[in-house]
Amino acid sequence: MTPELMGVLLLLAAAILMFALNRPRADAVALMMMLALPFTGIITIGEAIAGFSNSNIVLIGAMFVVGEALARTGVAKGVGDWLADRGGSSAWLLTLLIMLAVGLLGSLMSSTGVVAIFIPVVLRIADRTGLDPAKLLMPMAYAALVSGMLTLVATSPNLVINYELMRTGVEGLGFFSFTPFGLPILVVTILYMLVARRWLRSTPSDAAGGRPQPGMMDWIDRYDLANREYRVRVLPGSSLVRQPLGEIDLPQKIGVRVLLIERGTGSSRRILARSPETLLEVDDILLLDVDSDRADAKTLATRYRVEVLPRTQRYFIDKADNVGMIEVMVPQESQLIDMTVAEAMDLTDTQLTVVGLRRGRDPHPPYGLREEILRGGDTLLLAGPWKPLRQLQKGGHDLVALNLPKEFDEVLPAAKKAPQAILVLILTVTLMATGLIPNVHAALLGAFLMGAFGCIKIDKAYRAIQWKTLIMIVGMMPFALALERTGGVDLAADALVRLVGTANPYVILGALFAITVTTGLFIVNTANAVLLIPIALAVAHHLGASPYPFAMIVALGASATFMTHISPINILVQSKGNYGFIDFVRIGLPLTLIIGITSVFLVAWWLPLY
Repeated sequence: MTPELMGVLLLLAAAILMFALNRPRADAVALMMMLALPFTGIITIGEAIAGFSNSNIVLIGAMFVVGEALARTGVAKGVGDWLADRGGSSAWLLTLLIMLAVGLLGSLMSSTGVVAIFIPVVLRIADRTGLDPAKLLMPMAYAALVSGMLTLVATSPNLVINYELMRTGVEGLGFFSFTPFGLPILVVTILYMLVARRWLRSTPSDAAGGRPQPGMMDWIDRYDLANREYRVRVLPGSSLVRQPLGEIDLPQKIGVRVLLIERGTGSSRRILARSPETLLEVDDILLLDVDSDRADAKTLATRYRVEVLPRTQRYFIDKADNVGMIEVMVPQESQLIDMTVAEAMDLTDTQLTVVGLRRGRDPHPPYGLREEILRGGDTLLLAGPWKPLRQLQKGGHDLVALNLPKEFDEVLPAAKKAPQAILVLILTVTLMATGLIPNVHAALLGAFLMGAFGCIKIDKAYRAIQWKTLIMIVGMMPFALALERTGGVDLAADALVRLVGTANPYVILGALFAITVTTGLFIVNTANAVLLIPIALAVAHHLGASPYPFAMIVALGASATFMTHISPINILVQSKGNYGFIDFVRIGLPLTLIIGITSVFLVAWWLPLY
């Protein structure tokens, strides 16, 4: 072993140790390695940062944007809601549908993003059916992990492995090259989890810390808002027709305030935010907040010629896509102190309404808020459109945001653009599958069209790109080149060949799968693929075999991270399902063995070694 190889191996060991300890964070480790490797003299700084110009890095970034657009337009959430309706209260059917949906969606967008979208969906299903969420969350997570085995763009390791194949001079993998392996593995995983889910039990976690995020129904009960809701339709001949909302002054005259206006029917239906200049029209439906115990439906109907619609007693929760709530605090330095609530509302935001006030632990009675004098430390509950509520979240001098409801995470900023998002997705996948243009070109086109159609704004597109993941991939890429130049790859390959070189091909593939899975217990799957694919290809070269089976078995092993907390997907569901480390080992170990055997036989059967 040369001194140069020894230096590279020491750096590699340091990187693996830091990955395992998660100190510092993974992208920082990758940057450190990118800076350190050129000092060995084995690679130049240009070669160390060459990954930033790699087409696969651009492709991964573009697919992050496409996936975020699918989330923002509600395509993924729509699938989840459809599942809730179809699954009913059947535990096994819900598990089956959730795993199928997450697996298929995860093959086209970030599997981590799919899990983030589906967690509230699964929790809502569990709450509605009375099922233990722990029995649904882990099956969902495992389906997301297996989704990385379905298509070329499903997960970053697939793209890293494809790049390494092309770098060695052979033809890369196609969009659906992974599908013959991923689909059977997904079926096996679903069948396994339909049985193994019975062994899952959630346990209350005192360590979770903090209070659960409130929902709007919690605030409706706490602030006694159920009776403050009115819905009225403007009838022909009403004195409200063609009148600016600001001149009607409903709060002063009758003690009600307009929250939102529904206009149109069917596909032309739209929600209008309250504005003093808004002209009311016939058949407009007004969502009203009543701040007076003297207001009644009969007076409202006769005075303004409106039809009073049935009340739900749920204070507009059925309109949660458009109307929301937020708790804010009045700080001691706020200029709103000593003002009445009515004066404060006029001064801050005409689109928001104070519907609750809490001084200390006890909420104010539901009526008569407008005349209440504000004091420092008061907590206000505001209701109105999500956009100004989201602006309040950013902070200010007069009001400080305290709590947003859990419904805030489910608001879809571009829900009306879902058809365009679906069309762009179909186009992107078709171009990748047919090979009419390079994959990176198709991904960039998809990301551009998502922005052009308004499915995602450009600033949100930048935020959607998981730079931590990209930096980690780029930072670890130079190791493959350094190990190759110092003979480290050949050394590892020779050792593996001597160990299993004369064995049955199934044993060789099984050994590679086992090594990949074992390494994946300590480092994230992308770095795992970067490190192991050169060794797998070198083994193929030493044996005079085709590189494709060896590359594929590493790709499948890199996604089989069922037993480790290193996986971001497992981390996401751990707290929500109250899982411990032993739960992932207890459920994940048998599944890993089953998937390993299945993968070896599928790869050896579908991709001949010679």
